[in-house]
Amino acid sequence: MDVPFPSPKTSPTLGTASWIKITIKIQTKPTRTPRANPFPISRHPATATRMITHLSGALVEALPTHIVLDVGGVGYHVLIPLSSYDRLPAPGTQLKILTHLAIREDAHVLYGFMSAAERDLFRLLVQHVSGIGPKTALDVLSGTTVSNFKACVVAGDIAALSKTKGIGKKTAERIIVELKDKVGIAAAWEAASTAHAPSPEETKWNDAVLALIALGYKQVDAHKAVKQAAAKSPSATVEELITAGLKLLL
Repeated sequence: MDVPFPSPKTSPTLGTASWIKITIKIQTKPTRTPRANPFPISRHPATATRMITHLSGALVEALPTHIVLDVGGVGYHVLIPLSSYDRLPAPGTQLKILTHLAIREDAHVLYGFMSAAERDLFRLLVQHVSGIGPKTALDVLSGTTVSNFKACVVAGDIAALSKTKGIGKKTAERIIVELKDKVGIAAAWEAASTAHAPSPEETKWNDAVLALIALGYKQVDAHKAVKQAAAKSPSATVEELITAGLKLLL
């Protein structure tokens, strides 16, 4: 564009201020198209987690922490709690598993559950209790049954909750306070804890597993040992399950 610029000197011929015509070229840089994020994040997290609600396919691999499911020739790696692992069929058979999709900037992670109650509790912990992520929520489901957890929250049993791996006393207190503050949850669980209180066998198993964890064994190993001991002696007491479990772990 042309910009008139006054000369600081007076022209000797005209005796008036002369003007210098200066041409300024303005060059703009071409706009760059932003690179697409390979892991786009939805603006609506609640909708994003429901993008994949279940998977149906052949069970390729089954471990206490995860499974691999072949769906139409694609292998899906799905993280699971021990409570779901106990109910898995043999590898090679068809399986339908409920899922929760967690979307992060660097990965899309699938969590799987064999029952709607397990998935509901997982989502409740992750979405409504501050400081609890997917890993801790899986630990909760691996360390206790859904019905037992509900009963502990309704009763305000901090000591029982704090025995679960990954949950200390402060976290147990926060779980009870924040879940009881949710409208309708405490009332609904009050009825559920009465109707679905843990059976004597479940209580026995949980006590034996917690005892082995307290002795320093990993939760997965303790769970396996107690399960094997209970299969051999269904009428065994808690003490007998602990003793038999120790023999299997040594």
